Amino acid sequence: MRSFRFIRRTHLVIFSLFMLAFANVAVARNDDSLRVEILRAIIDGANYASEILLDEQGKSRCDYNLIEGRWYDYEPAWHTGQVIYGLVQAYELTKDSKYLEAAKRAGDWWIGLEIKDHPKLKGMLYTAHGDVVGDRIVFATMTDGSAGIYLLSNITGEKKYAEVATRAGEWMLQHMYVPEEGVFYDSIDPASGEVLKENSPFWPEKKEQELFDVSRPNNEGSLYKDMYEYTNDPKYKDVFINICESLVEKQDEHGLWMRFMPNHPDEGSFHPRFNLWYAESLIEGYELTGNERYLMAAKRTAEVFARVQAGDGTIYYKNYLSGKANKNSLCGSAVSFAAIVWLRLMEHGVGDEFKDNIEKSLSWVLKNRFSSDHSDPNLAGCFYEIRTRHKHGKLWITIRDIATSFGLRFLTDYYAYMLK
Repeated sequence: MRSFRFIRRTHLVIFSLFMLAFANVAVARNDDSLRVEILRAIIDGANYASEILLDEQGKSRCDYNLIEGRWYDYEPAWHTGQVIYGLVQAYELTKDSKYLEAAKRAGDWWIGLEIKDHPKLKGMLYTAHGDVVGDRIVFATMTDGSAGIYLLSNITGEKKYAEVATRAGEWMLQHMYVPEEGVFYDSIDPASGEVLKENSPFWPEKKEQELFDVSRPNNEGSLYKDMYEYTNDPKYKDVFINICESLVEKQDEHGLWMRFMPNHPDEGSFHPRFNLWYAESLIEGYELTGNERYLMAAKRTAEVFARVQAGDGTIYYKNYLSGKANKNSLCGSAVSFAAIVWLRLMEHGVGDEFKDNIEKSLSWVLKNRFSSDHSDPNLAGCFYEIRTRHKHGKLWITIRDIATSFGLRFLTDYYAYMLK
């Protein structure tokens, strides 16, 4: 019986991979029908995020293993923060209160990560990475999710969300910041409370490690900009600008930040979202200061992703500087995130050449969704992203929550763009 269930599930997985049970959608030829189509996708995605993707605690379920039919945590703090971001934007568009209530439930889980009883970590969040890094607290696991927290605080008027995020940001500023280098250390040992300044858990095989092996600019989520706007304390603005300057200085000839993981300069591969995080923060920096250097640096990164996007809109998880890609993993979150960056650049007058890329992303996202009546309720209504790896001695095939989160962000941004 056990073998039969496995075979049957495997057949269903293979069928899903080829057929995907995508919603029967095609980009409409006129704006009215296209708006209806986009709105329908947003509602389906927001229903999925609020009713299925968040568990009973309010935490994102993260990665769905297709073969096992099980959910696995993967950096739940940042994944949950992105679900919040998408739900708040869906609420702002639709005014459906259930999306905001779900976002608040997730926000309550997120701020519940605050550490209150550790003598060294009080005020910090227990933003464990998981996966190969284990229980190490990671800087970017917090900041990748923090933007959704500040957005939630703004829309609800409930200060508790921003206050917890700001306390954590202050802790990291006091203990992890290297201002003269424009970086923050990456990781913390949750038991001792010590910041890991000599050996990164991301490079266990690397015996001799330098500063940039254990630290990064870590500007994901534009945390210190949000802290500045929440508190009006200019020191946070100074920190944010210093990191933006660091990004401009450290951007390489490719328009990326290949020196820093999770890029891999040894093999010439780069991560599908990491560099976009930095580009997005530079756009935030431009909006705060008017410094066009930030905008042009963001554009250089955006150009890279325009080049790697396939003709049908696909962006793969692992891309190489050579122009090749590993085609076993289709990264829906990157398709949407790149389009978010392209849209923002275009709105600032420097991205007209990305119009075709944006439309490719729109078509891809609308087509690549599981139908809301899919036979597996864990997938019904979610946006598509597949990650294929060999892990724990077996093939590991997951559908990832972040495709839906970034998909909601992109579609709501695009809907607003259509109305201008």
